[in-house]
Amino acid sequence: MALPYPIVQAPLAGGPSTPELAAAVSDAGGLGFLAAGYRSAEDLRADIKKVRAHTRAPFGVNLFVPTSDPVDQAAVDLYAAKLRGEAERSGVDLGVPRDDDDGWQAKLAVVAEERIAVVSFTFGLPSRAVIEGVRDSGAYVMVTVTTPGEAAAAHQAGADALVAQGIEAGGHRGGFTDDSGDYGLLVLLRLVLRSTPLPVVAAGGIADGEGIAAVLAAGAVAAQLGTAFLRCPEAGTSAAHREALSSYDRTAVTRAFTGRRARGLVNRFLEEYDDDAPSAYPQVHQLTAPLRAAARKSGDAGTINLWAGQGHRLSEEVPAGELVRRLGTEAREALTRATRRPFGH
Repeated sequence: MALPYPIVQAPLAGGPSTPELAAAVSDAGGLGFLAAGYRSAEDLRADIKKVRAHTRAPFGVNLFVPTSDPVDQAAVDLYAAKLRGEAERSGVDLGVPRDDDDGWQAKLAVVAEERIAVVSFTFGLPSRAVIEGVRDSGAYVMVTVTTPGEAAAAHQAGADALVAQGIEAGGHRGGFTDDSGDYGLLVLLRLVLRSTPLPVVAAGGIADGEGIAAVLAAGAVAAQLGTAFLRCPEAGTSAAHREALSSYDRTAVTRAFTGRRARGLVNRFLEEYDDDAPSAYPQVHQLTAPLRAAARKSGDAGTINLWAGQGHRLSEEVPAGELVRRLGTEAREALTRATRRPFGH
């Protein structure tokens, strides 16, 4: 199948992803996504059923590929020691770091059994056997890449399409390793299109119709937007995070919250612990999870992982379906204006 959706919703794992958001995006003509990350296989299946109760339109599911990066346990222990004061002030215990494949096999079984229209992978490259197995269930398979080399590898492994994630993107870097890919989106898009014949969805810092038009003009088949949906009423974004999106100025890429590089709004926790955080995912994610949960409950924006892309100030508090329809209109108008402008003499 082709990918006839010019607007793709980013999966938004960790809370903002909801069945209501995915359904609203798909119902409006975009491609909504459920995040399987941090959800049990049973919860994922329940979320899929909720989406189908709200819309008959196709939607996607995103899976985290189990990481294989080496972890320095001594560095994790040292980071835990630095965070003990935070835990005492928050009245919680730090989480227990451990290896975790995020229910990989069980979730693969769910997406196959539920016959999901589109399945995307983040944090790594599944084997050819996994990709073929998912495709055999009827799914269109996309792999997130952050470098031309990752794009070529995904092509060789049998992916149907790529999600090219530029450094502007909010949330976790989606490449195959923790240190992959600092390419800006436009350069990455053009290099990936030169290195593989696969369709490419562009992701990173896109939050308005003109941005969508720009990546379509540069060769993408669709634009993936994440931060743009965080303030929609259907999203599960916390109140403190919603407020920060319209009031914080800067973003930075950090390992402080999860041990894997991710872009978020610069708050107190990021500034205090960025230099100390080791590359250790999911161990650091598990370590800090109780701190972040307590902060969301209390509304403490200084301790929450405020994932956001560089275009976060373009986000609006608008229903998701209305936003998709309006952005589609704006993108078409922007492309029309561009073709009417004189070029040269």
